[in-house]
Amino acid sequence: MKLVVIGLGQAGGRIADEFARIAIKARQERGLRIVTDILAVNTDTADLSSLVKVKKDLQHRILIGSGRTHGHGVAKISEMGAEIAKDEKDNILGIVKKNERFYEADALLLLASGGGGTGSGSLPVIAQAFKENFRDKPVYVMVALPYEHERLTEERAVFNTAMCLKSANEVADAVILVDNQRFIRKSQSISTNFQKINEMIVAPFYNLLCAGEETKPKGIGTSVMDAGDIKESLVGWTGIGYGTVDIDIIPTFEQTHNYLKKNIENQRGLYAMDEALGEMSVACNPVDAGRAALLVSGPARDISVDMIAELSEKLREVAPSAQLRLGDYPRERGILDVTVILSELSDVPILRQFYHDSKELAAEFKERQKTRSTKTDLTEEAARGVPSLLD
Repeated sequence: MKLVVIGLGQAGGRIADEFARIAIKARQERGLRIVTDILAVNTDTADLSSLVKVKKDLQHRILIGSGRTHGHGVAKISEMGAEIAKDEKDNILGIVKKNERFYEADALLLLASGGGGTGSGSLPVIAQAFKENFRDKPVYVMVALPYEHERLTEERAVFNTAMCLKSANEVADAVILVDNQRFIRKSQSISTNFQKINEMIVAPFYNLLCAGEETKPKGIGTSVMDAGDIKESLVGWTGIGYGTVDIDIIPTFEQTHNYLKKNIENQRGLYAMDEALGEMSVACNPVDAGRAALLVSGPARDISVDMIAELSEKLREVAPSAQLRLGDYPRERGILDVTVILSELSDVPILRQFYHDSKELAAEFKERQKTRSTKTDLTEEAARGVPSLLD
């Protein structure tokens, strides 16, 4: 599958940078093109300058709203981010269409943090513009949810996220949810955490995108998961999980989550799949999935028909209502990977929490504004009769 990837705002740009890294890796190591273009769009010049892998020209690092922000961002005011995106969307569309490989792309993927201003505000606007102009290509969005400390201390982050999620879900074909808190490692520094989290967010996409683009006979699986399968697997609220196990390691099931039972014959595959289900990008119950996909990657000799059947059976047990799609991707390396998609989720607890908290905040914001207006009126009333030096 080939994507056009567009990162919006600081977090979106950094995730796009990681997509650029795996795209380079796919070209160098496998001779495959998994993206046709990668862009970063921001209202902040410094954020654009900090990127490493995204091309450095003005057609790939796009500064918007400079007349209003002077290149210094929107201070987490997502409404301003949305307004700027509405003014700049035609320019962004034009840049995307100019790429000579654009029409090779199977889909568009927009990336942003829900808690910021530029990303959360512009994501639904740009997604809607793409849907209206590129009707033959699905538009997927990935929204990174705020960290726990942001949810507790930054009201704006919660409010922005709720508005972004509601708006994006109204226009995008699928909304891939990424809860940053699930990836954080408390023993590491902030900068190390950010980089590692972005790597973990993007890791599941590497084999997923490569599998259907493979041309070498030894890399083509018995059941290829191509762009068509992925499109059919991504609908509405979506989580994605990724698990790995070294081929030389025989894991013990005492260390796994409780999704799967022991199966000695295919324990490596089960271990990797259990890790993928336990480390989904967002906490969800597989029972609530309407669609699911499973991709197994590893040395051909270690991917048996029995393993695929076993993993399929187990996934069907935990996601009984899901339309299931399977794929295998032979690779000559000593690691077995399992990627799991759970999509068309009917319930995601953290979404309900964001919406609940946001409604309370909306009422509180309105009351605060009323109080401020009253206090301003009292101050102006007290100032009457005092001469002004400007008269």
